[in-house]
Amino acid sequence: MLQSHNFAPPEDLLPYVRQFFVFHAALPDDFVLIDRLISESAMVRVLLKGDWSAKYGDEPEWRREGPSILFGPNSRSFGVRVRGPFTVVGVALRPSGWAALFDRKASDTADAMFALGDFWGDAAATLHDRIVAAVDDAGIVAAIESVVRTRLAHVGSYARDAAMAVFEEIARTDSTIRVADAAAKCGLSARALERRCCAAFGLTPKVILRRSRFLDMAAVVRGISHPDEEAQAALRFSDQSHLNREFRHFIGMTPGQFEKAQTPLLNAVLKLREDGLG
Repeated sequence: MLQSHNFAPPEDLLPYVRQFFVFHAALPDDFVLIDRLISESAMVRVLLKGDWSAKYGDEPEWRREGPSILFGPNSRSFGVRVRGPFTVVGVALRPSGWAALFDRKASDTADAMFALGDFWGDAAATLHDRIVAAVDDAGIVAAIESVVRTRLAHVGSYARDAAMAVFEEIARTDSTIRVADAAAKCGLSARALERRCCAAFGLTPKVILRRSRFLDMAAVVRGISHPDEEAQAALRFSDQSHLNREFRHFIGMTPGQFEKAQTPLLNAVLKLREDGLG
């Protein structure tokens, strides 16, 4: 009933986009699915069909921000609720290319969602309309690519932070590295790395690496990632209490609870991330 299709961006959009995705859920009309999401990237999501809402932190009510939504970077998971069948499509954004698409720091959007029109103006409505008009997944992806190119041209900088591109790779492939060592690999001081990460990733380097390590472990638990013995050993935490603390912080449950939990939407996000590593 759940189908997730991921698509790599074309070469000209690689500095700005990690992946495109199309997610179809042919659920019964009266079915309610509640899950939690945490992503490595800020995302643009466009709801094409269904009742889809989210809740951050201690927010008392489930809410939506229109059909085209910007989900800022996550320092921990947030709740998602869907009713009945739904289709959602979107874009996983690269932190190193954030400034080419947005005129505000990524930290201004962390752990929150916004109407995309607040950032992209009329381009948000154009994105929705072109996606709705598409007849298949290929047409949906082509529509997104077109609007992303239009937004890049509107901002006009085509900015790409080379140091942040290096840190993206570090966070995705060496999540247990010390922050000082990561800064050195990026050619930055630790203070400069923190400043640049807050602008591009929306979070501090320490939080980014902790989140990446959690996502690495979650993907292993779900059978989505299959690291070799050396890589898996590097991911291990110092003790069970440390592992429990990290899982509780990022997903709100212990590793044992996570193993038993049904998280189809989070699984799709983990698969999207894993495909982007390939």
